[in-house]
Order: sequence, then C-alpha cells, then structure tokens
Amino acid sequence: MSTERRPKKRRLLLYVLLAALVAGVGLAAWAFLVEPDRVVVRRETLSLPNAGPALDGLKVAAVSDIHAGSPHIDAGKLRLLVEETNRLQPDVVLLLGDYVIQDVVGGEFVEPEVTAESLRALRAPLGVFAVLGNHDWWLDGERVARALTAAGVRVLENDAVRIERGGRGLWVAGLADLWTRQPDIAKALGKVNDDGPVLMLTHNPDVFPDVPARVALTLAGHTHGGQVYLPIVGRPVVPSRFDQRYADGHVEEGGRHLFVTSGVGTSILPVRFRVPPEVCLITISTGSQR
Repeated sequence: MSTERRPKKRRLLLYVLLAALVAGVGLAAWAFLVEPDRVVVRRETLSLPNAGPALDGLKVAAVSDIHAGSPHIDAGKLRLLVEETNRLQPDVVLLLGDYVIQDVVGGEFVEPEVTAESLRALRAPLGVFAVLGNHDWWLDGERVARALTAAGVRVLENDAVRIERGGRGLWVAGLADLWTRQPDIAKALGKVNDDGPVLMLTHNPDVFPDVPARVALTLAGHTHGGQVYLPIVGRPVVPSRFDQRYADGHVEEGGRHLFVTSGVGTSILPVRFRVPPEVCLITISTGSQR
C-alpha cells in the first residue's frame, strides 16, 4: 500500500469513529434527557366481542407508574399529566399503581399526599379507581391509600365496585400487588353479584394467567415497557417472570384480554428509549348495541 493512501484510510477511520461518538452521545441525550421528559397519548381500540353492551364504546384512561419524584416527574409534569388525561374526556380513569419512587438516580422523594392532591383534579363521569404497586407498599401502602382516598380516588385491593353506564351495570375490580401483598382474584370476583362485565386492575401483569374468562379486560402497569426497546434485541430488562410476554400493550390468550401500559415515570435509571411516557386512552368495542 502506498504511503499516500494510508493517511486517507486513517482519516476515514477517524470520521467513522467521530460519527459513532456523535451518534452515541445523541442517543444517550435522547434516552436520558429528551424521551423521559415527554408525555404522549397512546390511543388503542380493543375489540372484546363477548363483553356485552355495557362496555361498548367505553373510553378508559389508564395511567400507571407515575413515580413522582423520579427525574422529569415534578409538580409541573403531574399537572400536565392530569390535564392531558382530562382532555381525553374518558368515561373512567384507572390508576395502576406506583405513585412514589425510591432510589432512582437523579430523583427526589415526593410525599404521596402531594401526588394525590394533584390527582384530585382528574375528572371522569364513572369515577377514578386505583390499585397500589410495589413501590407504594415499600414506602407505606396504607399511607398512600389514605392519601388517594382523601383525594377522591377509590382504592381497590382484592375488591370490586359496581358502576352504571347507560342503565347497565359493569364492575371495576382491583387486586393487591403481587410482589408485596397477596392478590386474591377469587375474593375480588366474589364481590361481583351479577353478570355485568368486569374490568380487572392489577399493578403487576404476572397475575394474568390466573385471571378467568369471566373478566372482560385486565389492565396492568409495572413493567415500564422495559424502559428501553432496542431494534432486533427487544427489551433487555422487563421486571416479569414471563420476560417480554407481558411487557407492553394488548395481549390476548385463550380469548382473555390484557392491556399493559408502559407508564409515566422511571425506576432505577432515569432512561427511556423508544418507550415514551404515556397516558393510554383505550376505547372498547364489543359490537353490541347500547
């Protein structure tokens, strides 16, 4: 090789390395600074043909893993979250746990009473319902529940409540957290005393294999969608014994339906990549005439 070509190859290699460095810094900035600071609205229409007319056209806002105090989730972001949720004009708001955070890099603890006071402004004609998550119980689950209840949010733990829509009844049931408590599906459904359709709330989606077909739709959070979703590789870390099976979105198994939202805040590391913070608006279609 001539001595004249060597400098050209070295310059080319240098340009490639610089380009890779710039791309890496850009991706890191996006993943740690830009994407976790967003809030997107995720709209989904779920077809549940056997769910009955009480659910047909029902608009459900699902919000999970707020983790107030994690980076980017301050008082201003809580107000934005509530405003975005209300703007969607849901029929019912379902909060799926983990309102607080511990030990996240760059985070600062926020009292659950402060977060609950922000959530007081949520509006939905059929009500606002919640379950607690593992972080809530690691702090003080009873305290978090009291704060939410004082703010007008109905907290459910192995319990169910009947609501009425257009003269037809439906049920919202909620389970205890899988990691820190004892979820009891039979106890929750034991409160259901008619044939109205059931929406089941759980923080952790790993209970889904045990949820019977009696439940029209199970809604969960907890996974954060893995926080990072890489091309080809997928989601390297998902806090579930089922790995990526229940990581995010709509899952149908044996005619039973689950929806998992990737949530709002972050845990452990303040990073999100291709999994932006989200408020979900789920519209249920049953094909029935109301």
